[in-house]
Formats: sequence, C-alpha cells, structure tokens
Amino acid sequence: MTIKIKSPAEIAKMRLAGKLASEVLQMIAPYVVAGVSTDELNSICHNYITCEQQAIPAPLNYKGFPKSICTSVNHVVCHGIPNDKILKQGDIINIDVTVIKDGWHGDTSKMFYVGEPPIMAKRLCTATQQSLYAAIRQIKPGKSLNDIAKAIEHIAQAERFTIVREYCGHGIGQKFHEAPQVLHYSCLENEITLREGMVFTIEPMLNAGTAQVKLLKNDGWTVVTKDRQLSAQWEHTIAVTTTGYEVLTKREEEKSLI
Repeated sequence: MTIKIKSPAEIAKMRLAGKLASEVLQMIAPYVVAGVSTDELNSICHNYITCEQQAIPAPLNYKGFPKSICTSVNHVVCHGIPNDKILKQGDIINIDVTVIKDGWHGDTSKMFYVGEPPIMAKRLCTATQQSLYAAIRQIKPGKSLNDIAKAIEHIAQAERFTIVREYCGHGIGQKFHEAPQVLHYSCLENEITLREGMVFTIEPMLNAGTAQVKLLKNDGWTVVTKDRQLSAQWEHTIAVTTTGYEVLTKREEEKSLI
C-alpha cells in the first residue's frame, strides 16, 4: 500500500481534526471518576463531538464497532467497548478518541486514573507515556520507523514491561487507517524512511506481565492481556515536518513536554 504524503493544506485540515480530538480528552477528564460507567463516558463524548464540535466520532459503526469511543480498563489492552461497567477507585482506563472533521481524521488516546492507582499501575502508565514521547522525539526526515520502535523498546525494557506486538500505529488522513503500519518493536519490516508530509499515529501498548494478548470472541473487538495483568496505552497523531515533527493532537497539558 502506498504511503500518502500530505500537502501543507491537507495537514492544516488534519491539525483541526487533531485539535478537536485532543479537546475531547481534555473535556472528559473531570467525568472519569469512581461510580461512572464507561457507557456514560461514551455518551458525554458522543454528544460533545456531534453537538459542540459539529464533527463525527470515527469509531461509531466503523467495521461494526458500536460506540463512539474506546474505553479500555485495567487489563484491557485496546478496543474496549463502552458498556455498563462501573469504574472504581484504583482503576486505570485508556480513552481512545478519533474525530472526523471535514473528512479528515484526528486520533489520540491517554490513560486516566480513577482516584489513586496502585504504584505498579502508575509506573506502567508513566513508562508508556514516556515511551510515546521518546518515540516522537525521533521523528524527522531521514529517520526510520525503526528509530521510533527502538525508542519505545529502550524504555519498556528498562522498566521491565513488555510491548504488545499484535497492534500498532498507522498512517492516517482521509482514511482512519492508511499505510504505513507503525510497529512498536524493531524489525526489518519497520525500516521505512520518514519523509516530510507523512502523517501517522504512534500508540505504544505496554503490559505489566506477558506481552501475550487475546481477542474476546463474545464481542470481536475487546483485546485483553492473557495473564490479566495491567496494560497501558498512549497515542498521538504526528506529522513529519521539514526539520522534525508536529504533534497534531497535543493537549494543553503537554505544551512543555513534546
């Protein structure tokens, strides 16, 4: 599949979609508390995207996905479907938001704490976030996707966490998922040189236990750790610029971080 290089005008449209996606995560933060259900979080995000932002929640009906956001709690790795599950003190949850505005996608996710999480949970979430930032800092023309992967591997190995291999980042634009695949571990298939105008997501998933995961057959979407130990994920949409990168989904809280 051909990698689509975006023009400055197209990246400007993606910048708006990315900004909207980041604002959804900022908006939902006060609602992530003990006693709320993931379905309630979904409804709040859906209404905000469709009514306030006049945009489209990309996950809704995407290949049959039934909700507007993904909510992955504790040992859920990714693609958790919002339901009547009630969040409790100490939970960690990834909220994954993709917004379509004027035909262009902005895709991002972050981890939230419900109250004060266990020490291991906080360490896992922090390491995963830092692995994302380290990966982003590798981006500039002439570097490769493997440089991104190696930055993630360095932090994961240092913190003794494992990297999920079955799911990866991806090119993005007018389509939700485009070339290239952005693997979070180094390999020969990942030796793709970065060029100005490439736009893709990086979304490392680190596990506290084994890297092995399984897809729940009852819904065909939810991915969990095989050993039921914790998993964390952070995601941004990034454009390759002339001299480096632009994080299109950067939140206000990250202005000095990446």
